[in-house]
Amino acid sequence: MALSDILQKIRDEEARVGREAGSTRLIAVSKVQPLDRIVSVLDEGHRLFGENKVQEAAGKWPDLRARYESIELHLIGPLQTNKARQAMELFDAIETVDRPKLAKTIARLAEELGHCPKLFVQVNTGEEEQKAGVMPGDADAFIADCRDLGLTIAGLMCIPPVDEEPSLHFALLAKIAARNGLDELSMGMSGDFEKAVAQGATYVRVGSAIFGERVYD
Repeated sequence: MALSDILQKIRDEEARVGREAGSTRLIAVSKVQPLDRIVSVLDEGHRLFGENKVQEAAGKWPDLRARYESIELHLIGPLQTNKARQAMELFDAIETVDRPKLAKTIARLAEELGHCPKLFVQVNTGEEEQKAGVMPGDADAFIADCRDLGLTIAGLMCIPPVDEEPSLHFALLAKIAARNGLDELSMGMSGDFEKAVAQGATYVRVGSAIFGERVYD
């Protein structure tokens, strides 16, 4: 599916559910994609991308940023505290704030660096043991703790379980965001982004449907 097709599907779904056109932004997930595919999407004019790993992003995006203006880069994979400084210097948004130690590290570095990326709290809506994210029952307290540290939380992010109806998880995330006064929702991927738009996503994260199947070495 081409980039233009996905953008059109997002606009169509916004119209169908009565949302303002353009209120959902598309994050092109470029992890482990060959450089020529990323360049091709950049050449189409797209500027919002997502990466899972700090190291991988550091290997390609500084050069691409030198060649293309206005790139916005989101970290959508787990962040180790020892990579936090590098992440904060490289990314415009970190979507995976999910534990007190990481929040404290980001707060300390933000003071040191004098800037902070846009921050999202990752919520483990399916309460899956193997998955990162704050449990739904702990989300309100964690958001409050982040704010107490001086962090501005822009919104929430989730990755629903593969074998459950994603709309239920998107609705849960939207509910937690609303009661905490948060406007941004990063949710929905290649297989369910239209459902995410219907539930109020402000960002959807689509990879293989734009770039093709990932190429692993």
